[in-house]
Amino acid sequence: MMKKYIKRSSYFKKIKPFIDKDLVKIIVGQRRVGKSYFMLQVMDEIKKIHPRANIIYINKESYDFVNIYDDKQLMKCIKRKEKKGKNYLFIDEVQEIKNWQKVIRSLNATGNFDIYCTGSNADLLSGELATLLAGRYIEIKVYSLSYKEFLRFHNLDDAETSLQKYWQFGGLPYLIHLDLQDEVVYDYLKNIYNSILLKDVIARYNIRNVSFLENLTQYLADNIGSFISSSKISKFLKNQKLEVHNATILEYLNFLAKTFFVAEVNRRDVVGKKIFENNPKYYFQDLGLRNVLVGYRPNDAAKILENAVYNHLKVLGYNIYVGKLDKYEIDFVAEKDNEKIYIQVAYKIHKNNIDREFGNLLRIKDGYSKIVISMDEMIGKNTYKGIKTLHIRDFLINFK
Repeated sequence: MMKKYIKRSSYFKKIKPFIDKDLVKIIVGQRRVGKSYFMLQVMDEIKKIHPRANIIYINKESYDFVNIYDDKQLMKCIKRKEKKGKNYLFIDEVQEIKNWQKVIRSLNATGNFDIYCTGSNADLLSGELATLLAGRYIEIKVYSLSYKEFLRFHNLDDAETSLQKYWQFGGLPYLIHLDLQDEVVYDYLKNIYNSILLKDVIARYNIRNVSFLENLTQYLADNIGSFISSSKISKFLKNQKLEVHNATILEYLNFLAKTFFVAEVNRRDVVGKKIFENNPKYYFQDLGLRNVLVGYRPNDAAKILENAVYNHLKVLGYNIYVGKLDKYEIDFVAEKDNEKIYIQVAYKIHKNNIDREFGNLLRIKDGYSKIVISMDEMIGKNTYKGIKTLHIRDFLINFK
């Protein structure tokens, strides 16, 4: 491939074992997080392994493929480009093609295609495809740049100023082509935000109440890390002389989550495993897009800190929920590979919040790891009654 890019090594490690395997590779994530360039990286690696490989690349965001709008047009295009032997098929933003699942199922059954698709919607693997390809696909989620990637992409050293830039502007990869100045970056991010709402939410789900959708995203941006309920949002709207049914509020929240714009995190009882589906928390998958909505405000540092911890845990592949232990709350319970970590996030550590940040963790009697993460400069790789403490920069760079 001719385009230059910076490699996303952590994601390539996940997909490499499945190259040339009879599994459909589905790469999902929010728009502009780098799925297309990651796909180019995979193509180049295949070229190294098989110099004469026949690579078929269909990019639905390119005008060259505007006429491919359904399964019939897609199959015609592929058949024109197919060669004898193994073919490597890459389809970018596949959800833009109606009934694309039928083509993928058919080609996968032939054994002559190694298939890779990207999409910007969590529904990509729902319904027919998930049923027909059960056990024959893998899903790889791609996120905005982690803090460590952000430093590498922008040639920055780890420092408080670098962390501030990361939190202020977010981790969309294209930012490496822009000056990291408020007006420049936020003009770009505003366009991305509008594109996500227009293409992935409004057009896809036939949204009628666009003004409410915009108000809802701003409400979420103002309340990251807070428990959100449809009744709470409804009350907020009534104060603004607006009235929206609870069912509509829940539906729109679901749409925003499906586009990977925000992530919904439910509560679960730490001991009894009961899941509380009401009043989840919401976090933004890119902090820059959050700041476009409400601005980057110093008073929001604690919220941003919590959102950043959540994002890093997701990049590392953890399943996350908010822990509930009687009347006490655990900010994050992170699970992966039959292991569990309990995490509290505190902007500063002082005598007034020691009981909440450490005491809540001490009330958990199992033997899993417990960590308090903070911006406090006094905190380091120490322990408090067996609980680890980590500064946020150490966590974002070294925690795995």
